[in-house]
Amino acid sequence: MIRFGVIGTNWITESFLDAAKKLNDFRLVAVYSRTEVRAQEFADKHQASVVYTDLEEMARSREIDAVYIASPTSLHAAQAMLMMNHGKHVLCEKPLASNTKEVEAMISCAKDNGVLLMEALKTTFLPNFKMIQKYLNKIGTIRRYFASYCQYSSRYDKYKNGEVLNAFDPTFSNGSLMDIGIYCVYPLVALFGEPKKVAAQGLKLESGVDGEGSLLLQYDEMEAVIMYSKITNSYIPSEIQGENGSILLDQMNTPKKVEIKYRDGSVKDISRPQEENGMFYEVEEFIHLLQNKKFESDINSFENTLLTAKILEEARRQMNIVFPADL
Repeated sequence: MIRFGVIGTNWITESFLDAAKKLNDFRLVAVYSRTEVRAQEFADKHQASVVYTDLEEMARSREIDAVYIASPTSLHAAQAMLMMNHGKHVLCEKPLASNTKEVEAMISCAKDNGVLLMEALKTTFLPNFKMIQKYLNKIGTIRRYFASYCQYSSRYDKYKNGEVLNAFDPTFSNGSLMDIGIYCVYPLVALFGEPKKVAAQGLKLESGVDGEGSLLLQYDEMEAVIMYSKITNSYIPSEIQGENGSILLDQMNTPKKVEIKYRDGSVKDISRPQEENGMFYEVEEFIHLLQNKKFESDINSFENTLLTAKILEEARRQMNIVFPADL
């Protein structure tokens, strides 16, 4: 049984708990929020026995083995390292941190303390993503990776009315690339490694974050084209194009239907059943690692996390998106 605490009481934590409670070895013990009322409400709803409004106190607790962090990105590094310095294992929401400097510091902290640190990017753990990896060699030499994730944010309506919420506030290291563009970048890194070159462009909003953008990434024998947005919708599938055929994904962040369309016209459905809540698999991996005394995931590895952070940082540099955490 792994005893968890959670930092953050938002919708993503709700989704995390909905997935985690399906695992017999998961137990929610503690909830942190800045206000005791909110912490207690959330704890009561999810049957947690302890609440904290002081992170130092939570870090010192002997009732917690691991912490799930779902606070704003700008807070991830400090909160995660506080927990790890007190021997807590950390599952941290994507993106792991604001920039590569913070990611490197977090990885060093995990190694120094002998604890598990893993980025909670669900896509790479999904059964259907594993099928993509399994069948990638069936489509011949890969020439193009195309990933699209464009989802109009309800918070954008408020932004247009003059209310800048966290999602569009650079103070919290947010924006379209960091929030949803990463769902296109991380799988690319997991499949093909580090690109030779990154070219980025996007729409910088007045608040200082990107509303949408595109990346062109060059490899030795292929290119990757990524488009993402929080201010428009897109309904086209993503695909990996090979010389003998293409693998099509119905949606990039949580692919549910995956099929191969071969050049000869034949089609093979390689989809597999998977949990509706895709976060189930990242929690399963995290607990499995702890039970086997492993302190780094082979899937969401330190290398993949750091390479992804480097790409995001370079793309932001080219779009002139600067966070306070960068300064």
